[in-house]
Amino acid sequence: MSFEDAAKACGIVAILRGVTPDEVAGIGDALHDAGIRVVEVPLNSPGPFQSIAALAARFKGRMVVGAGTVLGVDSVDQLKSAGGQISVSPDCNPLVIARAVEHGMVALPGVFTPTEAFTAVRAGARHLKLFPAEAASPKTVKAWKAVLPRDVSIYAVGGVTPANMKDWADAGCAGFGIGSNIYKPGMSADDVAKAARSFVAAWKDLRGN
Repeated sequence: MSFEDAAKACGIVAILRGVTPDEVAGIGDALHDAGIRVVEVPLNSPGPFQSIAALAARFKGRMVVGAGTVLGVDSVDQLKSAGGQISVSPDCNPLVIARAVEHGMVALPGVFTPTEAFTAVRAGARHLKLFPAEAASPKTVKAWKAVLPRDVSIYAVGGVTPANMKDWADAGCAGFGIGSNIYKPGMSADDVAKAARSFVAAWKDLRGN
């Protein structure tokens, strides 16, 4: 399953910041059963590459797995070795983007200005993470979409809820990164499943499914 195919099926990227290797399989099952098809494990989580490898093996061909908070090229290399398919960052680092593209992975750099967005595109990114989205607005996305290449997609990350998702989608967002509203340390798999289902339902409503 490619990132593009997964994102079309469900444009929700579940961010599992703080997840541990011993619980990640159960959390992954809950997310997959709820309809989530893209998951990232931020690298400031405990044993992140162990969790990524476990998810990549368990959900091969069924869910796209990657890392978040990817800040250096060495981390991109480790991510590739762990079986990751997407490299998500909070910032726009052309070297990190280029290394991910070199490895055949999808780069999803964090951008907040048009300059950063175009810097990311020139480095090879075709998917951009507007972060923190709650400090911007859907009008930001609409303005960017008017000038960015048509094959570049924008994901809003930060402050997105089922209630405001439509505003972002109407402005041109292709999808959303959801962190603590889907998972935070201490949540059970049942809690995660319930939260994920609410986002998936909102996504389906946007698509008329």
